Amino acid sequence: MRFHSMTPISRSLSLALFLCLGAGQVSAGLFDDEEARRAILDLRQRIETLRTESDQKMADEARRNAEDAAQLRRSLVEQQNQLEASRADTAKLRGQVEQLTRDLADVQRKLKDAAQNVDDRLRKFEPSKVSVDGREFLAEPAEKKDFDTALAVFRKGDFVNAQAVFLDFLNRYSASGYRPSALFWLGSAQYAVKDYKNAQVNFRTLVQQASDHVRAPEALLALANCQLELKDNKVAKKTLEELVASYPASEAAGAAKDRLARLK
Repeated sequence: MRFHSMTPISRSLSLALFLCLGAGQVSAGLFDDEEARRAILDLRQRIETLRTESDQKMADEARRNAEDAAQLRRSLVEQQNQLEASRADTAKLRGQVEQLTRDLADVQRKLKDAAQNVDDRLRKFEPSKVSVDGREFLAEPAEKKDFDTALAVFRKGDFVNAQAVFLDFLNRYSASGYRPSALFWLGSAQYAVKDYKNAQVNFRTLVQQASDHVRAPEALLALANCQLELKDNKVAKKTLEELVASYPASEAAGAAKDRLARLK
């Protein structure tokens, strides 16, 4: 074993032993037995002292190592606890974010539904495009409902009440796109109950106000029928001639020609 490769404590112990052995040999030649014993005891004391100091240093070093290890373990435990707490906080926050996301989606859905409900309610009061007798126009929901109701009464054959509901409709919706059709059905209801005079007025009003309406030729034919029922054949003939001249391609014009032939 090389001397320089030893630890300080090993070198000290080796040196003491060397000195002890050397002293024993020298004492045999230079000192008496008493001095040799004292030298040996002194060396032993020094060796013991070195051993004690070495043990103390090793104990101190072991204690410091133990304390460092304990501190390291406490640090690791603390860091682990902090990590677990951080994970718990993260999971809690994630849960809160997910709940908030669900709440937001629910609020957005409710707002969308509410907006749709408002739109639906408003749409009930907004005019919409309708098509009646070949004409398209805007009508309010209530206006359309009232016309359909009046027409349903007529089609049931309740001509007395049909007169009342169509008159009420024309009074409440004087500028309605339904007006020409309403005049036609009112006149038809009056004709059905033999109220020929009032029927004449409504048929003529339709032709005057909407000569291009699809019901205009029928209105002239119905007007001529009212005049014939009132025995006013001369006026009825003029009405039939007007129908043929104004609407020559209509079915009503064909019927008017047959009646004109019978009136001659």
